Amino acid sequence: MADSDLMQLYSRRILALTTAIPHQGKLRQPDASAMRRSPQCGSSVTVHVVVSDGRIADFAQEVRACALGQASASVLGQAVIGRDRAEIAATRDQLRAMLKEDAPPPSAPFADLEALLPARDFPNRHASILLAWEATLDAMDQALADA
Repeated sequence: MADSDLMQLYSRRILALTTAIPHQGKLRQPDASAMRRSPQCGSSVTVHVVVSDGRIADFAQEVRACALGQASASVLGQAVIGRDRAEIAATRDQLRAMLKEDAPPPSAPFADLEALLPARDFPNRHASILLAWEATLDAMDQALADA
């Protein structure tokens, strides 16, 4: 990877997102928790949720990922409260399509995922970018199944 490619990939915007990850930590009494790990790079994200009326009422995340995974988790954390499973799944699918199929970035409230466009050219980073979304969906599935 050339230095200019690396600089573009870890842009100031991505790095700014990594310094402001909302909802870091654990919840005292989550309805469910789920962890996802990328075998390619070792990044991991653990998500804790409280679900009420099918929507995320409380959320926490433990993010141990590269800057791209952290940036993705940051965008998720900014707007996850109040979202239902369908909204999270649709945004995850749009994010995946943006990375793998040159589709447009997701729209508001997750429009900041556009910062991850340079990662399209680095397929080995895609799994890390999707970790927080996959863990959130796993946790929601558990919470909804137990409801």
